[in-house]
Amino acid sequence: MNPRLDVLQPYPFERLAALLRDTPANSARAPISLAIGEPQHPPAEVARAALIEAMDGIAHYPPTKGSDTLRAAIGDWLSWRFNVDRQAIDDTRHILPAAGTREALFSFAQAVVDPTRPGAAVAMPNPGYQIYEGAALLAGAEPLYLPCLPDTGFLADLDALSPADWDRVQLLYLCSPGNPTGAVADRAYFERALELADKHDFIIASDECYSEIYAHEDAPPPGLLDIAHAQGREDFSRCVVFHSLSKRSNLPGLRSGFVAGDGAVLADYLRYRTYHGATLGQHVQAASIAAWRDETHVRANRDRYREKYAAVMPLLEPLCDVVRPAGSFYLWPAFRASDEDLTRAALREENLRVVPGRYLARAAGGANPGVGRLRLSLVASTEDCVEAATRLARVCEALPR
Repeated sequence: MNPRLDVLQPYPFERLAALLRDTPANSARAPISLAIGEPQHPPAEVARAALIEAMDGIAHYPPTKGSDTLRAAIGDWLSWRFNVDRQAIDDTRHILPAAGTREALFSFAQAVVDPTRPGAAVAMPNPGYQIYEGAALLAGAEPLYLPCLPDTGFLADLDALSPADWDRVQLLYLCSPGNPTGAVADRAYFERALELADKHDFIIASDECYSEIYAHEDAPPPGLLDIAHAQGREDFSRCVVFHSLSKRSNLPGLRSGFVAGDGAVLADYLRYRTYHGATLGQHVQAASIAAWRDETHVRANRDRYREKYAAVMPLLEPLCDVVRPAGSFYLWPAFRASDEDLTRAALREENLRVVPGRYLARAAGGANPGVGRLRLSLVASTEDCVEAATRLARVCEALPR
């Protein structure tokens, strides 16, 4: 077996299952989970209808690059959403469909990283999506962790590495809005990241799968291609973004997203993907086209999350240090109690599942930035989220002070 498999960390939900193995749930209460970030809102109906209508597409092998129509729909959406001149986006050169962002974020590192370069490294947010770390390790690179702390607005600290470490970096993963913090990078942050990329010669992989879930309708988060275009970067040099229909359109099971950006990088990545084989069936492409071309369901989706935050925040604010994030559907509250103890007590006393923050982060620089925090995914109904917050309040009141 590949010896690099031995250095992979258990996934957070494996650790959660182990933590709770001997903790009985309170069977007197109906189970509620704020643990897994799987959207529970109804799937986009326009996509569902298109999927059913195009089921005959299962009779054909799909091309790795996807159809011209799919790439055109994605290009139109990118241009509209991120204020990029439509003529600057070459659908053939700058866009590749992907089987969701998870698959693409992982495989991208396998194609990009050169493990024979001395000190090969990949930088990533901490806490962050564990796929970044696994991708780096299996590509033969060292993960370098950028802490996401209150002092940096919970964004990955771009000043955490020395110039010598930045020189080793071949790939920088960013996530905005962030998982689990919900922090949104502004234009200046992306500009700083690009300045580092130019100086130290690396590629930026910007995970923007939560970009369509944000607090204020008149303030959508910027994206990396937006800033690249504004800087006049030809061919979106050094910039690659990852988007998905899972959160935007409540279609996690469709496994549909895309990669867009640097044409030279994507040309080689396409060659890799031809062997990798993660293509989208024609029925999936049809559903995706319908979803990317409709914004009505996306606005309704944001409204549902805003309703949950408005209902839950007043219940949580007296319990912990918590802020309403600018994006995503998570909360990242800090408690005075142990995050593991709190997780066990929530299940034992209230049949409530949450995730200890330390499971989503790594000890680096002498500290794990997730210790004492929980990640709460507001994916259940508003009623269940309110009930979950009420139960968490009872748990906190019962813990020793």
